Amino acid sequence: MKSFYFTCGDVNGIGPEITLKLFNRIKFISKQKIIFVCPQNIFEQSASLISPQFEYRFNKNPLHFEAGLVNIYPIKKVSIKIGKATKESGTGAYDSIITAFNFVRNDKSSALITSPISKTAFNLAGIKYKGHTDMIADWCKSKNYMMTFLSDKMKAALSTIHIPLKKVPKILTKDLITGQILLLNEMLKKDLGIKLPSIAVLGLNPHAGEDGLIGDEENKILLPAMNSLRSKVKVYGPFSPDAFFAAGLYKQFDLFLGLYHDQALIPFKMLNFAGGVNYTAGLPIVRTSPDHGVAYDIAWQNKADETSLFQAFRFADKILSNRMKNASAKK
Repeated sequence: MKSFYFTCGDVNGIGPEITLKLFNRIKFISKQKIIFVCPQNIFEQSASLISPQFEYRFNKNPLHFEAGLVNIYPIKKVSIKIGKATKESGTGAYDSIITAFNFVRNDKSSALITSPISKTAFNLAGIKYKGHTDMIADWCKSKNYMMTFLSDKMKAALSTIHIPLKKVPKILTKDLITGQILLLNEMLKKDLGIKLPSIAVLGLNPHAGEDGLIGDEENKILLPAMNSLRSKVKVYGPFSPDAFFAAGLYKQFDLFLGLYHDQALIPFKMLNFAGGVNYTAGLPIVRTSPDHGVAYDIAWQNKADETSLFQAFRFADKILSNRMKNASAKK
């Protein structure tokens, strides 16, 4: 039986609202368990804003989590300051994540679906991590992992994540790119069920370096990495990013690898803002998240769209099914 653990995210943002809207939207079946890790007072206040159309129970005993309804696992009470990053909202979000993670970490039939957090609130709370990705990877003791973005229209991955743009060329190496392409190829096959994945790599410089005239990272780093994998992986490029998206070339590949944050996320979010999913590839657990932030400006106003969280649930279910199928085939 599959189990899906949802976190509340930053309680001063839209996390609780979109989670209840999601629960109103999905069909509960007897063969899956839904657990929402959330302070009881936050759930109750959210329920006064979004009337639950689903059955739920407060349940502090994991041995008695039930299928076919929402199990609310209550954690420490958190005060609300709508639309503000606070130390308390950072601590509450962290407690929700680590509680849910500890349930999922040793359960191969479960997935973690996280609502948005605030990096500012984390900092105020003295939490050392910048966000979900590095935090959960650290807890999993995973060194080789990647932030990816999934939708039905396109799939993308980031070679580098939240770093200043001037540092990107210094980080890129042949070994890094080689390892990332191999990881993405395995993820596409095992997690998404694509038998022969095709991967496109974007260039770092304008016009992908113009054969060395505008930069040499393509010739010195990207092409050697890609050429070393030609017999193992269907990898193509490096492509000039502007033409790659303007001409719709992304439609010809199962995933594209962007070398820095905005290079990949501007086109991805333009095409998938309401329905994109953040997925951490390379972890021993399944973890997805909506691809938007806490949206403090519309928090607690019943204006938030739950579509991205719905897609995060849908992709988590698909990835979990593929992993469980592969595990059964190996026995």
